[in-house]
Amino acid sequence: MRKLYVTIVCAGLVCAAACTARKEEPKVQVDRTRLAAFKPLPLVMDAASNPLTEEKIALGRMLYYETRLSKGNDVSCNSCHNLNTFGADTGAVSDGFKGQKGNRNSPTVYNAAGHIAQFWDGRAPTVEEQAKGPVLNPVEMAMSAEKDVVATLNGIPGYVKAFKQAFPEDKDPVTFDNMARAIGAFERKLVTPARWDKYLNGDDTALTDAEKAGLVKFLDTGCHACHSGAYMGGTMYQKLGLVKPWPDTEKDPGRFALTKSESDRMIFKVPSLRNIEKTGPYYHDGGVPTLKAAVEKMAEHQLGRTLSAEDSEAITAWLASLTGELPVEYIKAPALP
Repeated sequence: MRKLYVTIVCAGLVCAAACTARKEEPKVQVDRTRLAAFKPLPLVMDAASNPLTEEKIALGRMLYYETRLSKGNDVSCNSCHNLNTFGADTGAVSDGFKGQKGNRNSPTVYNAAGHIAQFWDGRAPTVEEQAKGPVLNPVEMAMSAEKDVVATLNGIPGYVKAFKQAFPEDKDPVTFDNMARAIGAFERKLVTPARWDKYLNGDDTALTDAEKAGLVKFLDTGCHACHSGAYMGGTMYQKLGLVKPWPDTEKDPGRFALTKSESDRMIFKVPSLRNIEKTGPYYHDGGVPTLKAAVEKMAEHQLGRTLSAEDSEAITAWLASLTGELPVEYIKAPALP
């Protein structure tokens, strides 16, 4: 009888162990051949046109937080692209000089240096060129001219010294272009690796079963046609309202406002989905408040698909795996000269 009892107990333990093992195995399997369109983030988004040095990055960090680059001494790059809130503005549009409102949502600066171009309409090819725009924009930082920016910087001895250290080969290092190069150098290391990158690198446990199910739905729906690569977007332009016309085409015609070409009407740079969970409200005008609604509108207007509530929730769950780690030490606000 004792032998039978022991056998039963042992069998029960084996069964329990087997059940536990089965529970630990992932229930959702993703065919990894379908992930060929994606890549992990690079460690740095460098460019031969702007070699990175510690001195240049340190200067760029200071300039990124510097409000004296604005006419009212109260707006910096970080005002509209707050590095502690995933590099974006939490409002639909940002406040600029004397409280003026911009007309487009401030996109995140994290991972942006790897994109095909900058701004929603792609009018700046690099982050270095992008850094020049807001400083002189009358609605944003409102400095009157490049010479005024240079005069401001030359009037601060600490910056004169920092520019000499960052650009030692330049006879006159304090220039508007060098200001932009320094800010760009700092931004080229604003990379946010996420659990998604671990998954792409082969770690099947990096995503939950719910997230894997959402990934499959994302792929089945066809979202990866535009949101792919290392940045999950940012690599092409696309018409907003590709399949079903967008409801508001008069307020902002996209690249048409820049090129005046009819073929560019309602064409925008495809935004990155990196950190998308944290960078709402959504679209070029910040007109969609929730990520779930943004997913549903994309499926409807870009792909002609109507997602069920369950499907949109699944995709939204997977998008959370794209939320990365902020480089806390790197982005720490520096002491300004």
